[in-house]
Amino acid sequence: MQAAGDFLNMFNIEVSRISVTISLFLIFLGLLYWYSVRPFSVLSRYGIKHPKPVPFFGNLFMFLFVLAGISLIFYTSAYFRYYLGRRPVVIIADPDMLRQLMVKDFSNGPMTDCLLMLRNEQWKRVRSILTPSFSSAKLKEMVPFINIAIDALMKNLNGHAESAQAFDIHKCFGYFTMDVIASVAFATQVDSQNNPDDPFVHHAQMFFNFSFFRPILLFFMAFPFLAAPMAKLLPNERRDKMNNFFINSIQKIIKQREEQPPEERRRDFLQLMLDARTTKEIVSLDHFDTSNDPEEIEHRNQETQPSGKVQENDPPHSQEPSVRRPQKKMMTEDEIVGQAFVFLLAGYETSSNTLAFTCYLLALHPDCQLRVQKEVDDFYTRHESPDYTNVQELKYLDMVVCEALRLYPPGFRFAREVDHDCVVNGQFLPKGITVEIPAGFLHYDPEHWPEPEEFIPERFTPEAKASRHPFVYLPFGAGPRNCVGMRLAQLEIKMALVRLFQSFSIVACSETKVPLELKSSSTLGPKNGIYVKITRRDQRDGPFISPSDD
Repeated sequence: MQAAGDFLNMFNIEVSRISVTISLFLIFLGLLYWYSVRPFSVLSRYGIKHPKPVPFFGNLFMFLFVLAGISLIFYTSAYFRYYLGRRPVVIIADPDMLRQLMVKDFSNGPMTDCLLMLRNEQWKRVRSILTPSFSSAKLKEMVPFINIAIDALMKNLNGHAESAQAFDIHKCFGYFTMDVIASVAFATQVDSQNNPDDPFVHHAQMFFNFSFFRPILLFFMAFPFLAAPMAKLLPNERRDKMNNFFINSIQKIIKQREEQPPEERRRDFLQLMLDARTTKEIVSLDHFDTSNDPEEIEHRNQETQPSGKVQENDPPHSQEPSVRRPQKKMMTEDEIVGQAFVFLLAGYETSSNTLAFTCYLLALHPDCQLRVQKEVDDFYTRHESPDYTNVQELKYLDMVVCEALRLYPPGFRFAREVDHDCVVNGQFLPKGITVEIPAGFLHYDPEHWPEPEEFIPERFTPEAKASRHPFVYLPFGAGPRNCVGMRLAQLEIKMALVRLFQSFSIVACSETKVPLELKSSSTLGPKNGIYVKITRRDQRDGPFISPSDD
């Protein structure tokens, strides 16, 4: 009997342990489920309808498997909502709503120490320092560095012309933009095409080839609070090697510049950022929109008072204290390093893609290419070489580049984070949600662009632009958060195209793919390059004769 009693006691203890284990496990499952669905009440709480989300991942898989269906939704609605992982997202394609949210109400989501990764007051402070670096006067100082890179580009293109073989012009422009960025942002002179083993080129390629294992991304999307600590803990020799190279390179150059007399310092963007650490120049938030006319920006900057006093002719929204308050100056060394990375991240693929897509479209439309060449020929009767000021005269080339950016925008979509509860055109948007701007959809909306698939540069005549809502064309964003390097990119692109079409013609060939296959719906880069042939105009065209001269 004693043995039976001991056995029952042991059995009861074991059952109790199992019960406790099962109970704890069930509580854990309950908490895990609660965690997986808790954020999905944000939109419905405010009566904002959305597709039913999946625990942990929201509507992510809907985009993976029925992305085409989402695109169709855009054509019937300018307002769509979903969950990207645990984050609520509202897609807005209404131009009037975009005008309000992009100019006034929102800031980009938080990341780290570069301009793309800052928010609120820190972003305003760094942007106020960087914006003067893109004034007309400062951009003119970049022309010699761009010309050196164009000289190497012309030499390489001439080699392709002599070979008479099809080649990947996108790759060729990639080398060119790498040379420009190395020169203006990293104070490093490289020749990417003729010296691909250069340490800068090698580590920059590591930067763009860097990727996470996809299951890890899904895990971080489900548990975002673990992303930062795990990124630091997980060993990644490739990432660390890349970061250390660029950080050490910039820190070394900064030390060299500080030891040099001011008149001996190279006048590149790195030096302009170093100079901005001590400048007294004040730029308020309403001057951050670099899409405005350059001369207008400089005129307005001259009129801005250091005290932040409101002028009589200031726009109404500039009277808000948060807008007109002068920003505290001084950039940290980490922020300067971060901004150099912005040039690499935002300037490399966007410029090379635009150059390649423009040449691709002109190869497919030789009549448009002839008009560009005629304009370039006329240009060279007045000027010896392109620079910041005289490229503004090339109106048709500008229309061609704008149309190429419409068809192939640098980013198919971009986002803003709502930093306070607000109402935009009658629609309530709660704090913390992400607003996604579908630039690619807007650029192909037939309501604003008749025959949207066609290449028609005349869409960008002054009359056509004046008749169209400005927020249906967003290749560089809009408002104070637009691309700070937009005007540098436009200068680099136009200078290269002027030199190219002065000497060469781009010709479509059997290797030229129509239509092009793109990498994805977010980056829009060519998946397998852009293959064309190139001929010297003195070999193929002879003297340029306008069709009207026949």
